[in-house]
Amino acid sequence: MQQGVGGGGAGWGQPGPHPAAPPQPPITPAQGWPGQPPPQPGHQPPPPPMPSLSEATGHIPLPPAVAGTGGAVLAVLLIGPAGAGKTTVARHWASTRPVPTAHVSLDDVREWVCSGFADPQAGWNEHSEAQYRLARRTCGFAARNYLANGISCILDDAVFPDRPVVGLGGWKRHVGPTLLPVVLLPGLEIVLERNAARSGNRRLSDEEVARIHGRMAGWYGSGLPIIDNSHLDVEGTARALDEALARALTGQ
Repeated sequence: MQQGVGGGGAGWGQPGPHPAAPPQPPITPAQGWPGQPPPQPGHQPPPPPMPSLSEATGHIPLPPAVAGTGGAVLAVLLIGPAGAGKTTVARHWASTRPVPTAHVSLDDVREWVCSGFADPQAGWNEHSEAQYRLARRTCGFAARNYLANGISCILDDAVFPDRPVVGLGGWKRHVGPTLLPVVLLPGLEIVLERNAARSGNRRLSDEEVARIHGRMAGWYGSGLPIIDNSHLDVEGTARALDEALARALTGQ
């Protein structure tokens, strides 16, 4: 009798005992996953420990509280004599706030008039006054437009306490009653030194600087915040300005 195909064992489709499967090598755990014994019946592994609060947050530090005016939308008027540093401080304060803030300088707007510019250094007359009023209205319109769009605004001008034409009332009419005025008033020797470093029509005579500085002393006793920045740098003065505005907002 012929044997089935592949002699020595049961043929295909024929009854008979089957040979045992050859032993398989153990499966190596994947890299990074340590081999663990299979769980025993009735035995549950203990749950992993709960992470601490610092571990759950990943040690992410909270941002520090914003001091001063923070994110308030403000309209500010920085007042001071020539050489007080109004424009420089206003620009620095506006550029370092945590919220959008614009800086509008009255002198810059006045000098938008090229041909026919009425320079007040040549004498204050009806032409220079008319151009001043026009520039102030233009600044006020710009400030209201910024505020309506959620952008703070700081303006700077040499506002005199004893002269209604270039006084505080005109600014409040054009910007609004929420305008916050702050006076920047360093010592006379400081403004004379800073004025000497200027050039062009921004530089005044020493006599004119002293006269303007003397008239600005009228702000003392007015109730407005006054910052003597004689010994403060730009950053320190901007910080003092923000602190003064914060006190004004809280009524302190």
